Amino acid sequence: MHKSGFTLMELMVVVAIIFFLAAISVPQYFKYVMRVKQAEVAVNLASLHTAMQAYYAEHGRYPQALSGPDSAEWTPAGYRGGGKQESFLYTYGFNIPGGQEGVHYFTGSLETPAEFLGATYIENDTFIAAAVADLRGKGTIDVWNIDETRKIENVNKGIE
Repeated sequence: MHKSGFTLMELMVVVAIIFFLAAISVPQYFKYVMRVKQAEVAVNLASLHTAMQAYYAEHGRYPQALSGPDSAEWTPAGYRGGGKQESFLYTYGFNIPGGQEGVHYFTGSLETPAEFLGATYIENDTFIAAAVADLRGKGTIDVWNIDETRKIENVNKGIE
């Protein structure tokens, strides 16, 4: 009677091929996941810009806050007070002296501190707002800026 099956060498070759394919595809998969997470930025920064422009059209100057009295009346969709409870990942807004959570910036679920918003500002005729997050959890902050001309720029790529 002849028994058929795989030899140990054949099984080792198949396992080696699987490991090789995994070594190539897994890093690409994680880059793809990070880029999907970055898609949130374009939507929220464009929305923030629209709110700032609407305020400017009505008052002839940009507001000194995103939310609250005399503000652009903007918050990220579903904002609940900041931190882990949020459905958005990035921290959005302005890093200005005396800035407050829920007024000048909004902390996303990755809890990136507002200090990482960098050199953002609001003046009467100009502004730069930012979105920041440590997407990989390794201390490399992904930083995006938008200005009054709607120029969105990834100034520090945190996914590479």
